Amino acid sequence: MSSDDDVHGADDVHGGGAGQAARGTGGQEGSGATGEVWDVVVVGAGPAGASAAHAAATAGRRVLLLEKAELPRYKTCGGGIIGPSRDALPPGFVLPLKDRIHAVTFSHNGRLTRTRRSKQMLFGLINRPEFDAGLVAVAEKAGATVRTGTAVARVEQHGAAVPDRRTVAVVLADGETVLARAVVGADGSASRIGAHVGVEMDTVDLGLEAEIPVPQTVAEDWKGRVLIDWGPLPGSYGWVFPKGDTLTVGVISAKGEGAATKRYLDDFIARLGLAGFEPAVSSGHLTRCRKPESPLSRGRVLVAGDAAGLLEPWTREGISFALRSGRLAGEWAVKISEAQDAVDARRQALNYSFAVKAGLGVEMGVGKRMLTLFEARPGLLHAAITGFRPAWTSFARIVRGSTTLADLVRTYPLVRKGLHALDERQARSARD
Repeated sequence: MSSDDDVHGADDVHGGGAGQAARGTGGQEGSGATGEVWDVVVVGAGPAGASAAHAAATAGRRVLLLEKAELPRYKTCGGGIIGPSRDALPPGFVLPLKDRIHAVTFSHNGRLTRTRRSKQMLFGLINRPEFDAGLVAVAEKAGATVRTGTAVARVEQHGAAVPDRRTVAVVLADGETVLARAVVGADGSASRIGAHVGVEMDTVDLGLEAEIPVPQTVAEDWKGRVLIDWGPLPGSYGWVFPKGDTLTVGVISAKGEGAATKRYLDDFIARLGLAGFEPAVSSGHLTRCRKPESPLSRGRVLVAGDAAGLLEPWTREGISFALRSGRLAGEWAVKISEAQDAVDARRQALNYSFAVKAGLGVEMGVGKRMLTLFEARPGLLHAAITGFRPAWTSFARIVRGSTTLADLVRTYPLVRKGLHALDERQARSARD
């Protein structure tokens, strides 16, 4: 990997030859690079990574998708597929739905319970192992080569491992080096690629979850209905998502409140009458939300999904943000792979950042303001969504994907006025 001459024939490698090299037959593991240069290497095979790989492969590029785990693998996630997630799926992708939700029960720390119903489906529920594996299979069908059980140690854009300025070196944990014209980091909230890019987080939350198998009589009571409980800690809430004979029960709150968050989960499960059932899985996960000015690229490396800190700050919904940012990252990684110099690569990377900020960034900005309002007045939001029909209708339209929080702020002067007053109050507090 010492010169352009070593890899000048990479553009002639296609199809099966690319796959063979990726699976270890094109070079010796631990001995450096295989000699091949991929157009796009994607790190992480969650929704963001699989979407990026699919987008780049669909464009006819040689794509390598790296995943440290073996698929399918469990991920801590409620598994709600709202309208924006559904709309961002690859064409023809069939959702492995475990339930279709037509009703939502809301409570405020176990009190003031009310159920709202809809004739139309609000959203669907999936198990992440099946969902993620399905997305990876679609990316592979589009032409991407998938390599599981492969951890990435770091990426390098300068130094001895990098043969030229058009190339990025992806160094694997076993010492092997993979070369690419562009890299997409989609390796989760504790992303190594995100650290390389310099992603900075604004907020970090702790989510705790239990997968609880239940008898058929209990499962039938929850069929088609979820529960959302506005919790006792600032910005916290809990959920029950039914998936056949299993209930996904979880809570989320700010990091640093670990003991209180665990108590909230235990109390939540107990008052639901589920404490007598043994969870099949108990897990925890940190969600990280990016600072608005945080970078999304560095050189020929882009980040997407959790690796970029992209999620809705109020609900911490991340699947739709992963799918949408992943697809954008894959499309712009193709353009970066074609860039002949650093200036052009930088221009394409900035275009990716602009596309993310113009769409997802606007939604995140409104979500952040909604979180601030929710932290201060959870009872007000609960009263509005359970007792004020336009608020419920807006919630339903958001989860179906027919509108967004940002659209609501633009459409309803009362909402816009309330958030503006909140902004002014925060500004006064900052000055004081």
